[in-house]
Amino acid sequence: MNLKIREIRASSILIKSGLPAADWVINPYNGCLFGCMYCYAAQIARWKHPDEIWGNYLDVKINASELLKNELEKLVIRRSHHIYDFGSIFFSSVTDPYVGMEAKYKLTRKCLEVLADFGYQGSISILTKSPLITRDIDLFKKFKDIEVGMTVTGLDDKVSRFLEVKAPPVTSRIKALKELSDAGINTYAFVGPIVPYFIHDEKKIKEIIDKLEEIGVKKVWFEHLNLSPKIKARLYEYLKKESPELITEFEKTDTEKYREKLNKIIEKQMNGRKIKMGYKEVIYHKKLTKKIG
Repeated sequence: MNLKIREIRASSILIKSGLPAADWVINPYNGCLFGCMYCYAAQIARWKHPDEIWGNYLDVKINASELLKNELEKLVIRRSHHIYDFGSIFFSSVTDPYVGMEAKYKLTRKCLEVLADFGYQGSISILTKSPLITRDIDLFKKFKDIEVGMTVTGLDDKVSRFLEVKAPPVTSRIKALKELSDAGINTYAFVGPIVPYFIHDEKKIKEIIDKLEEIGVKKVWFEHLNLSPKIKARLYEYLKKESPELITEFEKTDTEKYREKLNKIIEKQMNGRKIKMGYKEVIYHKKLTKKIG
């Protein structure tokens, strides 16, 4: 397996967002080396890498922090005021901001340093699968409104090893979330997608919420599995090779009846807890697309 790491100079870095909980997104990298089999970003990134396999390439935007500084300054001039709050910023929508090469290039850290030096007053949200994020606890403490999240698709490393092929094991993410929470950082978890067979019944959902609440996580987001045609084709090709018997389990998820049952289980298990839902309902990509489209 040949990894292709390419240094590029991007033309922009602070991009207007179509996501419901973010006004802007920052993607310091294009591509991702974690190679998660269910990832929607695999299709978004393909136009620059049509013949390459998701998880085997990464474009490193070496001028990311320089671009961000310039774009923030332009926003101040355009708005003719010095209230440094342009809305919510999300790291990252089509890559992992703490993918392994971040240890070398530190692009996410440099962008956060730019925001801190700028005195940014808006909210910042970060989502990753990497415990490398704990490196930047010192920076997180410089912001008045920041939340740091981890994707947690189960409590057993067999899930992360199976579908999140080259991502750090989920046990290391749980440990990192606890370290962040203990340091006073506002934390959240993203249980997305809700993976059939591995986490689909009330007992398993209760266990994951219990653990997140125990380690001090403040919010949890849930998302149904996205089985849009391109994602489904890639995922099923993988399942046919690795565990063909699971295809039937995954097929069951693509019905309204299944989603409604799961929604009721999650609603029941979240009721009366200190930990809160990050969104008013379990996210479903088709429904969400209609709302923001």
